[in-house]
Parts: sequence; structure tokens; C-alpha cells
Amino acid sequence: MSSPSNQNPLLHHGATLFIDGAFTPAASGETRTINCPANGEAVATVSEAGEADSIKAIEAARRSFDSGIWSSVPAAQRGDFLLKAAEQLVARKAEFALAETLDTGKRLVESELDMDDIISCFRYFGKLAGQEAGRVVDANDPNVISRIDYEPVGVAAMITPWNYPLLQAAWKIAPALAAGCSFVLKPAELTPSTAILMMEVLKDLGLPAGVANLVTGAGAQAGAVLSEHKDVDLVSFTGGLVTGRKVAAAAAGTVKKVALELGGKNPNVVFADADFDAALDNALNGAFVHSGQVCSAGARLVIHESIAEKFVDELVRRAQQITLGGPFDQKAETGALISAAHLEKVDAYVQAGIAEGARVRCGGRRATEQDGAGLGSGHFYLPTVIDQVTGSMSVAQDEAFGPTITVETFSTEDQAVAIANDTIYGLAGAVWSQDAGKAARVAKRLRHGTIWINDYHPYLPQAEWGGFGQSGVGRELGPTGLGEYQEAKHVYQNLNPQVTGWFAQKQS
Repeated sequence: MSSPSNQNPLLHHGATLFIDGAFTPAASGETRTINCPANGEAVATVSEAGEADSIKAIEAARRSFDSGIWSSVPAAQRGDFLLKAAEQLVARKAEFALAETLDTGKRLVESELDMDDIISCFRYFGKLAGQEAGRVVDANDPNVISRIDYEPVGVAAMITPWNYPLLQAAWKIAPALAAGCSFVLKPAELTPSTAILMMEVLKDLGLPAGVANLVTGAGAQAGAVLSEHKDVDLVSFTGGLVTGRKVAAAAAGTVKKVALELGGKNPNVVFADADFDAALDNALNGAFVHSGQVCSAGARLVIHESIAEKFVDELVRRAQQITLGGPFDQKAETGALISAAHLEKVDAYVQAGIAEGARVRCGGRRATEQDGAGLGSGHFYLPTVIDQVTGSMSVAQDEAFGPTITVETFSTEDQAVAIANDTIYGLAGAVWSQDAGKAARVAKRLRHGTIWINDYHPYLPQAEWGGFGQSGVGRELGPTGLGEYQEAKHVYQNLNPQVTGWFAQKQS
């Protein structure tokens, strides 16, 4: 892979914790080397934080919040700050996209598109920040003013994943700053580079010391304390279900607010009257973009039996034509998995399906040099279509988080809905039909947080994102996403106070 990795300013950095307004090394002095998943090349050196570093960051965030140095800034001015941050991201887009690509192994063009979404997120919350003025409550008494104020929740801990490192962080950072919170961010240990660069932006724009803090390191050492510490008022976690349960359990000890986005097993329901070509193209996009490492990936194709054979045959043919390659390969259409361990996990998922009686129609193995030059040195897995799947199989229920798609068939609308809702998750799904009434009817019945009709994957920063069931609690983006970082306070003011007379005055 030809890569401009020497342009990455973090290659020989080391002091990457950002605590109380300054970059600093870990207390232990330990560092971690970040390697590009596409070829194993070292692309960054970062500080490896431990619990002591995270506690120091929490304490800095607590001091800054309690001082009011940011929370007392008028909301409109906080919004202006976010708009300035967006402009800085525009100016440094190429630098950020390169760092993201080197960490994740995704194609550079995908990282550039991610940056556009990140910029849009900061702009959205920048404009929203000054618009929420609370509301007046009718107390049915002319002598009473009753209002609801929305105040920052306090110190927010943010734990983010490796698949969309800065995008997922932006979904938390932007509303937190808009609300007036202070925060500690712990990005995934494999992909920290853009979070570090983001701290540079906030520092250079003059964000007061202690408002934004960053710890880079493994979850067990640097992240666990964020969920349980008494000085953290909210923990917002995006990642896997198993870790999400641990975060929720740890947060329960101090009864802090919790927001969890934990992935999904997302059904893509295709009826016989769907636009065949559009549904097929979007089935490929839904399953194989970013090699399926997407929480909302359409990894569960639910298709009408009358078109299943033709549709799946063409799906297999097209999947076999997908070009794998490194971040800077102009011909590549998708890239590597994040790590060797994750590749093994994806392969174990596929092998379990085979053992249960499912049929692998294409893929089902790691890519080698015979599949393409350079693929053998990276964590590449062939796009995989798994047919003859039933709802009881692990491949129908478990999240692979890789380039896989399973196929289940239905004959009636009720069957389609039952299959699509047969999951512990409930993040996203899609319905394909040219019958607008049927599509809307099915969309209404699906128990998932986002439903696309005749499309797959688009999202809007002004529209809430989150899931039903074990896909998590709370929402990101939209007005509700801002609300996650706020507390509602009822202020009841009596303009004409009177003696109540409830308790009689008695002579002593």
C-alpha cells in the first residue's frame, strides 16, 4: 500500500492525553503504537492512559464545570464556538481524513465523506444551541410564573468506538458543548488520532481549560472508571452490547444518566414489487460499505420468496465483484477489518452459521494475495453471502460487524414483520416496495429506531438516532440528542406570597 503516513503528525508524538487544557504523557510513561489495518504499518504513537490519568481528567472536568467557566457562557455564544470549530474542521479536512484513514484502514474517500458529516454535526448543534429557551408552564394563577429551564447535566464521560472514530465522538462532543457541559472523552484504543487532533482545534479556539479532556488507552485501564466515578454525571457509550451492559451496571452505583448505542441486527425487507435494481444495489451498500463495520449495516436480508432466487443469485454475483484494497487504492470499493482479532471473530461467526446448516454462497474466508495484490498483508475478509438461513440460527441473531449478509425468505406481510422484529436489537431497518401504503404500514410495525423506505443508510444530524430493545437507551442527534446533555428544572415563582394557614398559630 502506498501511503503518505509520514504526513501524520502523531507518528512520533507520545504526549497525547489532553487534561486541564494541556497535552501530557500518561503518568506511567507508557505508549501505544497504532498500526494501519490494511498493511500493519505503524501510523501513530500515543500515550497509554491508566486509571490515574482518567481520574485526573475527571477532576479537571469537575472543577471547570463547577466554576461555571463554560456553563455560564450564554448558549448562543457556545453555539458560535461550535460554528467556529466546524470552520476549523473544514480548513483541516484533509489532515483529519488522512489520520482517520490510517487508523481505521478505510478508504480515504470514505474518511473524507465522514468529515463532511462531522462538520454538519457541529454546525447543526451550533445553530441549535441558542434556540432552546425552556418553556413556560400555565399554573392557572396570575400570581405565579412557572417555567422549565434546561441546564447542563454536568460532567459527561464519552466512550466511543473504532469504526467511525471522530463521527461518533462528534455526536457527543457537539451537543455536550452546546449544552454547557464539561467532558472526558475516551476513544477506542485502536483509533485515537482524530480525537487528539480535535482537542487541538478546541484548544486553539480558546475553549477554557478543563472543559474538554481526552484520555487515550484501553477500556479496562482508562475507561472503566469513567462509568463508576461519583464526579461523572452522565456516561455516553457507543459500542458492543457486552461492554454496554458493563457500563450500565457500573453507572448504576451512582445512579448517573446513561446513554447507550449498542449496535443492531438490522433487517432489510424486500417485497416482490420493489424496484429490483435499486433494492439490489442498496442491499450491497447496506451490507458491505466499510466492510460491514457499521452499527446499522443491513446484514439481514429478508426477501419475498417469489423473487428470492433471482435476487440472491444477482447479489452473489455482484458481491464477488467487489474490489478490496487499501486506503489509497483508487480501484478499491471497500477495505480491511480493524484488526486480526476482529477478523477471527467475523470468521467464527460465518463458521458457526455453516455448522448450523446455512449455506455460504460466496466469500466466507480471509482474503489472500491470490484475491488481490497486498490483501494478504492486511485484515481483509471477502464479502460473504449466507443463504438458507432461519431465525433460530446464530447468524440470524448475532451481530457479525463484518462484510456478511444473511438471507431469509417470507411469503406474507405478517411473516416479513415477524422476521424483521425477531431480534433482541432494534437499531435500524429498511422496507422496499413500490406500494407506498404497504411500505408505510410495515415501517410502522417495525420495532427499530430508524426505518428507511426505499433507501438504506442515510441519516440527518437533525433527526434522532438510537435504538429499541438492546440496541441501547437514549438518542443522539436531533433536539433529543441535545437533551441527553441537559437536566430539566422546574422553577415555580409566587409573585404574591401569602400565609397558608395550614397549621394554626397557637399561643405558647
